[in-house]
Amino acid sequence: MTNPFLFLLAATTLIVIPGPNHLYITTRSINEGRRAGFASALGVESGTLVHIAFAAAGLSAVVAASATAFGFLRYAGAAYLVYLAYRAFRNRGDHERPELTPRPLRRVYLDGLLINVLNPKVVLFFLAFLPQFVDAEAGAVPVQIAVMGLVTAFIGLVSDFVYAYAAGSIGAWLRARPAFRRRQAYATGVIYLGLGAAAVFAGPSARRT
Repeated sequence: MTNPFLFLLAATTLIVIPGPNHLYITTRSINEGRRAGFASALGVESGTLVHIAFAAAGLSAVVAASATAFGFLRYAGAAYLVYLAYRAFRNRGDHERPELTPRPLRRVYLDGLLINVLNPKVVLFFLAFLPQFVDAEAGAVPVQIAVMGLVTAFIGLVSDFVYAYAAGSIGAWLRARPAFRRRQAYATGVIYLGLGAAAVFAGPSARRT
């Protein structure tokens, strides 16, 4: 790895800036509590581990170069977010319990995992960002990619946990207010639809989302 300090600085800067993953985790934590936010964060970063394995094996480049494979990721990820939006809107019809029904933590974890595995922008992030810090003369390029990927996943997990914790505190205050509870499912559905639209229009970027 060339210039580890610069890599850590660049990775931290890119990761902690609020992005779609943070928005998803924050939304989950506000709606369903801090534990759901933490479970979402673990799911998202578990998905990052899958992308790291693909990047280290050279499969990310294959996916990015294939219009079919990249298109599948793009639309599958968007479709899953639309499904989550539908689930949120469906909860709106329950007038006796207008707030979102908390999901089992295992389901919340799997949602986060699938959302990140099916996120094509993560593929592009690893392709655009990590190779800049690879030292070809040091050898074992896949190992360097894997190590740097694990570092980014750790930074991401810490960042995600901070967002989940803060959002959980805000959510507890908001959920105690009937006006928020009446609009909670609708707002959540709109956010998921927005994230789905962002996945559809995913393009080259050096920003981890």
